[in-house]
Amino acid sequence: MPALARLALRFPTARLADWAARYPAEADDTVLRAAASARRRGYLTRREFLVLGDWKTPRSRPRRMRNAEGLVREATGLALSSRNEELKIGVLRILEGVDWPTASVILHLCDRGTYPILDVRALWSAGVDAPSPPYTFERWLAYTLFTRRLARDAGLSMREVDRALWQFAKERQSA
Repeated sequence: MPALARLALRFPTARLADWAARYPAEADDTVLRAAASARRRGYLTRREFLVLGDWKTPRSRPRRMRNAEGLVREATGLALSSRNEELKIGVLRILEGVDWPTASVILHLCDRGTYPILDVRALWSAGVDAPSPPYTFERWLAYTLFTRRLARDAGLSMREVDRALWQFAKERQSA
């Protein structure tokens, strides 16, 4: 866990709301609508699954399209209903075209719990310099606990924390 053992916000926690407010929230409208339906229902339809996946990483769409409607519904339903953290993230990764980052989007937007999105920009804002650390359950869980603490300490939603981390890196990270 060395890459995520040193998680440390690159700016004061008190500025999270300021950075979140700079994020172009209207860009999320379509994906938030799809996610809200899935959250109410308890699973994603294939169409919603494709919308969320395209929002995170359009290039893997051809692989995600290989998933049948029934498999998407069952896998996402199991993930969203489970209380086991490892099962939640792991079952989503059995779907074609879904790895840690896309699975994290599904949990972030559709699960009733609070989960961050694994993204190299957000991770950079949390002190991770490597462009893309190899993800493991332990690393994902460490980042999840770190962002939950940020949300709690700042009195913000996980969506606001995610927006803040992403926006800070977009504006400050050297290319």
